[in-house]
Amino acid sequence: MSITLTGVAKDYASDVKIGPISTEIQAGGVTALVGPNGAGKSTVLTMIGRLLDVDAGTITVAGHDVVNSPSKTIAKILSVLRQENHFVTRLTVRQLVGFGRFPHSRGRLTIGDERYISEAIDFLDLTELENRYLDQLSGGQRQRAYVAMVLAQQTDYVLLDEPLNNLDMQHAVAMMKQLRRAADELGRTVVIVLHDINFAAHYSDKILAMKDGQIVQHGTPEQIMRDDVLTEIFNTDIQVIQGPNGPLAVYY
Repeated sequence: MSITLTGVAKDYASDVKIGPISTEIQAGGVTALVGPNGAGKSTVLTMIGRLLDVDAGTITVAGHDVVNSPSKTIAKILSVLRQENHFVTRLTVRQLVGFGRFPHSRGRLTIGDERYISEAIDFLDLTELENRYLDQLSGGQRQRAYVAMVLAQQTDYVLLDEPLNNLDMQHAVAMMKQLRRAADELGRTVVIVLHDINFAAHYSDKILAMKDGQIVQHGTPEQIMRDDVLTEIFNTDIQVIQGPNGPLAVYY
């Protein structure tokens, strides 16, 4: 089952509009949303995640209308991590990841919930840190803890808004490898907003490119990673070269 947007629109002002957008994100694998700042990537992701109302149109996830379906139903099929909902407080890693089980446990963790929490912590290589407080962690470690939280929710669909923000190159690569594993090994459908087109090309199955509130391209990395396509999307001269592990966008 896919994520389907039909005539979706959001108006912020007379000169700031998203859509109308109609597209389908197939289930499985990793889909990256890319585009320049202000293109509408995060807004679209947030509307899919039901954290922002649509002004027009419909969004369905696995056949469920995200506007009209009960919250607890959507929370069991869809998890979302926004940029701005991160907080640092006196919570341990394990306590934070446990919040991902709330749609299932309603705050009363079972043995099964504890197992899913442990699996998510292990998957993100946080086992040695699970009893550390968030404010004792590096930015990269905290970011992994938040991703573990959404994976612990055990939803088929995982939405991530720029999870590479504030990560250095080493930790950004590690994060993308773990998200790729989540799609391949856990069977999750991962939809991720990215700024780096090269990360999108290397780790994604499909790329959805936005500009000025519209989807302008939607295809495989091979279809998107072209000089003319990227130059048009990002309003700057971009050359695509063939690197040792696939196409690379070069811009100066």
